[in-house]
Amino acid sequence: MSQPLQIQLEDVYKSYGDQPILQGISLSVRRSEIACLIGPSGSGKSTLLRTLNALTPVDSGRIEVCGIRVDDPQLDVPGLRRHVGMIFQSYNLFPHLSVLDNITLAPIQVLGQSRQEAEAYAMELLAKVRLENKQGAFPGQLSGGQQQRVAIARSLAMRPDVMMFDEVTAALDPETVKEVLNTIRDVAASGMTCLIVTHEMRFAREIADTVYFTDGGRIVEKGDPELIFSRPADPRTQRFLERVL
Repeated sequence: MSQPLQIQLEDVYKSYGDQPILQGISLSVRRSEIACLIGPSGSGKSTLLRTLNALTPVDSGRIEVCGIRVDDPQLDVPGLRRHVGMIFQSYNLFPHLSVLDNITLAPIQVLGQSRQEAEAYAMELLAKVRLENKQGAFPGQLSGGQQQRVAIARSLAMRPDVMMFDEVTAALDPETVKEVLNTIRDVAASGMTCLIVTHEMRFAREIADTVYFTDGGRIVEKGDPELIFSRPADPRTQRFLERVL
């Protein structure tokens, strides 16, 4: 039996002034599915993610995430964001808080968990991202890859239904890229629904259930990763992959 849809966009448009960014985007992601968005810079991938957790309002179209209409003018934004974790290139950790306090802040303040409960789960998550000995460290004492893994643990601490990753390895050196990709692999393997914008093509090919190739604010091609990477049907996909592979 197929899983229910957790992310659905239908005919979504977004422009900044007279600059079109999304031009009729439609896509759907089922529960526990891993979908990767690939494509040239400026093709609308990051904007698409930002529309899903109401960081960027759309001009028209329908967006539903975890049964919540994101394009509803009466949207309960904090309610939506309890369901959706989002990881950016920049780690956005609080520099004056320890790793443990960064992870437990929102569960205590937003979810109303006790400190004991929040800290116990935070330590589980730190073990998951292989940083259990760093709970007392401050972000400035960590490498970029370690900070990004703490950011992932912090997002997971809110127990989201969907995780979105926006080029999370773009600012990292090659050594630490692997650590972060392994962490995302673990998150995906746990059955979490994941939507991943990435320029790491080998990673997308290995991890994705579905790959979407975007160009010029449109989805040009989508399908099984083996098909997209081995036998792309559209000349734009072919040209892009020839350049990056």
